[in-house]
Amino acid sequence: MNFQLIGVNHKTAPVEVREKFNIPESRIPEALRHLQAHPGVDGGIILCTCNRVEILAQTTNGSADLRSFLGRHFQLDTKLYSEHLYELREQEAVRHVFRVASSLDSMVVGEPQILGQVKEAYATARALGAVQPHLEQLMTRAFAVAKRVRTETAIGSSSVSVASVAVDLAKKIFGSLKGKHVYLVGAGKMSELAARHLLSNGAASIFVANRTHERAVELAQKFDGEAILFEQLYETCDRADIVITSTGAPHAIFQPEHGALFLSRRKNRPMFFIDIAVPRNVSPEMNDLDGIFVYDIDDLQQAVSSNVADRRKEAEHAERIINSEMERFQARLQTLEVVPTIVSLQDHFETIRQAEIDRVRGRLGELSSEQERALDTLTRGIINKIMHTPMRTLKTAAREPEATTLIDVVRRLFNLENKNETKSGGAAGGS
Repeated sequence: MNFQLIGVNHKTAPVEVREKFNIPESRIPEALRHLQAHPGVDGGIILCTCNRVEILAQTTNGSADLRSFLGRHFQLDTKLYSEHLYELREQEAVRHVFRVASSLDSMVVGEPQILGQVKEAYATARALGAVQPHLEQLMTRAFAVAKRVRTETAIGSSSVSVASVAVDLAKKIFGSLKGKHVYLVGAGKMSELAARHLLSNGAASIFVANRTHERAVELAQKFDGEAILFEQLYETCDRADIVITSTGAPHAIFQPEHGALFLSRRKNRPMFFIDIAVPRNVSPEMNDLDGIFVYDIDDLQQAVSSNVADRRKEAEHAERIINSEMERFQARLQTLEVVPTIVSLQDHFETIRQAEIDRVRGRLGELSSEQERALDTLTRGIINKIMHTPMRTLKTAAREPEATTLIDVVRRLFNLENKNETKSGGAAGGS
């Protein structure tokens, strides 16, 4: 079970660090190709959200240097960020994947969006051929675990979301949202959800600007809103009381000078910016302007932290589910590791059986069909009796820590490694 994971998330790193490790969605395939080419890596998945960037790899011997991969890919000195990075191996990596997919490691415990993001990351990696068999097993199990957690616990019921927190903050600033105008800059799923919450709490209208104008039109139509060309962003943004930003821009698109311009046009009426992008779309310096209120994704995290305590019992139940699923997954994976040895051992004895039958056939003379069946039954019975104890021992040992040692002894004892290499070499030559 050679799994390794390295990453940063909202618990280990502030947004100004996380944005340094951000990978735009369009660059994920390129990053995956670099990851596959990295020494010791057989395959992998990259999960990149506003709250985390994680590299999950299936490695050859469990000792790939993923820090050097991060350093080369992002062209930065990872030593400067050591306190923010976490590295997990084997069972701890598996546990982390289960917890992330089940939304136990989310900023908002129980939120459903993370599972969809994990599935998208898996689909992207699978399409590029980066998901190897054991990694496939891990992700398939993670999705099943997430479903079980959501089914058997109330972890996701009545959960506070980033979107609902944004509404609460807006209410504190404006008192009432009745008649307030909302501007979506970027047409992501999270901003759409926030807009839906704002409208249901009395907001009057929605404006949408997106670099792909067709997407802006599509989203605006959902809310009977108005789509605006992205090039007209600074000319029109002052029409909104609440601005939600979620673009993939690599730098802040709203600077203090923009805020000053908006306030002057609005005659100093306040504006509320909800910046849920990583990297951030709104410069923190905008907060220095009287009348401008900026909340980034970390600010929202602080606002939802009290919600975790409300569902602690459900989270504890979910953790117990994950513990039991960890044991099942490990046992299944170890059993899968034993199967090739059992098959090789069966092939080995079958080859001997057939060779011995062929060797004595000439001395036995012509055999009737009944005699042929009797000979076949007799020799198969002998082989099955010989195989019974080794097979049972291997299957039992599959659940024990010494499984790898026992498998290695059996393969060496019967020279199975050389036989497999000969077979695979022949197969490769014929393909």
